[in-house]
Amino acid sequence: MTVVSPTEPTYVVGPVPDVDRDRLREAVAAAEPGPLLMALVHTTGDTSLLPEFQAMLDTERGETPAVAGRYPEAVAAAVRERALALLEGGMAPRLTVPDDDLFRRMAEVCVDDAVGEEFAAHLREMCGFEPARRHVPVTKTPPEGFRVIVIGAGMVGLNAGVKLAEAGFDYLIFEERDDIGGTWSRNVYPGAAVDTPSHFYSYSFELNPDWSMYYPTGPEYLDYMRHVVDKYGLRRNIAFRTKVLSCEWDGESCRWRVTVQAADDSVQVYEANAVVTATGMLNAPSEPDIEGRDSFEGTVMHTAEWDPDVDLTGKRVVMLGTGCTAVQVAASLADKVGDLHVVFRQPHWMVAEPMVDKAVPEAARWAMANIPYYQQWFRVKTYWYAGDKGWDKPRIDPEWGADRPSVSAANDIVLRACLDHLERTFPDRPDIRAALTPDFPPYAKRIVKDPGFLAALARANVSLHRASFLRIEPNGVTTTENEFIKADVIVFATGFKLEFLSFMDVIGRDGRKLADEWAGNDPRAHLGITVPGFPNFFVTAGPNSAPNHGGGHNSVSEGHVHYVIECLQYLIENSRSAMEPRRDVTDEYNRRVDEALDKTVWRHGGTAARLLPQRVRPRVDQLPMATRGLLDDAPLPRPRRPHLLRHDRGAVMSGPRWTIEVDRQRCIGNQMCVNVAADHFVLDGGKSRPATESIAPSEDVVEALELCPTSAITIRDETGTPIEPS
Repeated sequence: MTVVSPTEPTYVVGPVPDVDRDRLREAVAAAEPGPLLMALVHTTGDTSLLPEFQAMLDTERGETPAVAGRYPEAVAAAVRERALALLEGGMAPRLTVPDDDLFRRMAEVCVDDAVGEEFAAHLREMCGFEPARRHVPVTKTPPEGFRVIVIGAGMVGLNAGVKLAEAGFDYLIFEERDDIGGTWSRNVYPGAAVDTPSHFYSYSFELNPDWSMYYPTGPEYLDYMRHVVDKYGLRRNIAFRTKVLSCEWDGESCRWRVTVQAADDSVQVYEANAVVTATGMLNAPSEPDIEGRDSFEGTVMHTAEWDPDVDLTGKRVVMLGTGCTAVQVAASLADKVGDLHVVFRQPHWMVAEPMVDKAVPEAARWAMANIPYYQQWFRVKTYWYAGDKGWDKPRIDPEWGADRPSVSAANDIVLRACLDHLERTFPDRPDIRAALTPDFPPYAKRIVKDPGFLAALARANVSLHRASFLRIEPNGVTTTENEFIKADVIVFATGFKLEFLSFMDVIGRDGRKLADEWAGNDPRAHLGITVPGFPNFFVTAGPNSAPNHGGGHNSVSEGHVHYVIECLQYLIENSRSAMEPRRDVTDEYNRRVDEALDKTVWRHGGTAARLLPQRVRPRVDQLPMATRGLLDDAPLPRPRRPHLLRHDRGAVMSGPRWTIEVDRQRCIGNQMCVNVAADHFVLDGGKSRPATESIAPSEDVVEALELCPTSAITIRDETGTPIEPS
């Protein structure tokens, strides 16, 4: 018998009366002491363990722990000794779900850190101690015929299915592919893995004690999702190979008409009271349009369309990209291919993560499955240091004055950790360190947890090229630095197009189209979920909803699904047919979102390439010198952060007129020439514009600089003389 039931959610924790003492000793030795101590509190009901061990932590730790959250060895040994004494006689918990005050006290001792009051309820639900608490009183059941359609059978769609069924709603999931899993059934490239810890990146109601790795591989995560489908009986409610073509609101019936292309290619129409989109934002692979691609005589693959039948053994492989996917592919392929050339335009900040490729010991897995509440508290600790503990890292401190591109003390800790990782890996290669060091703040682009990429670069058969593809030849690639690289295989690790439901027609109340509402690639929603004019239409993981400072997509998905259930129950309880957010409330919410984002690196990321343009004019003192010159023609005062004066594209000086020229052949995908005059901006994107046409200092101008390689840009003063790089 284990604590996990084959039929109940994992927040139903059973007793383990018969203890294998040998296995227990091994498990206690392998267990994390903080979560293990909390399991003792549950088993014994003795809360005096908290002040006792808190005093020991304060004494042994000193002012600052050597590693955040790690118990001093003397305290860890005392916890393990106490565990053996208290658990050998059986493990039947006397304490189940603590109240807010006790839970917070336990959490603070578990993670050895201060935990704010606002986290108690969140951690208790998100870490699997209890189901999400209902706030709308439940006195009625959904009427017969009330149906919800869910679009997508990935992480959010499956979660929606479980919770809709639990709340008594009839539902149907449409999935375009022939399997569940979304991202994890699509991405089968070598080394595919989750970069969020296993024990957090799962549903709170279905914790998994059997993860084999501390960071799950793609195939193992897909197995977990299939387990959820089977345990909760979701498959009978999923229509596979069914593509949603459109959703149209019928105002008379207050129902959505959902048109699909079914598995047999027939077009069918379904009606539903509510629609939940669970398609994510990143679905269609982003492949650059490179001259000569059709002439290549070898194999070309995008990582999202990987062909496992292609044998790469001994082949010459050229890969474009250095993001999260690219580093996983490179680390996995380096010892198999003949040569691997990594071509990239812009580096990411990359941090060492010792556990990213580490297996979970069997004894630790036994502890998860057999010690009541141990896996819940292990999840608390995992989440705390991988989630909201990082809230302040992307936020700008206006008084920060470092001579490097960090924006606060917390942000600088990450920057220094990344630089230290580079220094330790390449102590004698300043060229590689320079090529892989970004000139923008950490978190402006996604932080990469190194799965062995830097170690792969140290191999003799792996080389690095700071450039992009200029042209594809029959037998290789010419880069924007005019370097030719022979290739048998070309791999695009270039990510996905950003799509907010642009692949289907959504027509709401009074014929309004979601595509028009979200025109200009600027989607807005209330709480990232609902849109004015689109009743009972719930966009999960929508605009401005991702916790990019840390955490995981799973926490967002569970929060959004819970909100959907509450909204639907409100309709049932109040005998209403439909709901949508008010426009003024939505606008005010997004105003506050913009105001908050304006104090982060996501809005002021310097040279970091972005998926979406900035919505507001950047503050001048937070942009690199080259960009600052675009916004003001008067002499610029020295900013508070001297590092912002450093820019590898050259010094831009104020003056009556100067010009930035972009070589169109070298600047793939962003071909434009920017002329900057004293009071106006003129862009030439292939069509001439009158020199007198005035254009506001917009994101287009900023993008022209940020997205081009250094070699593509020439800066000239008012006499036409090139300005040499500083």
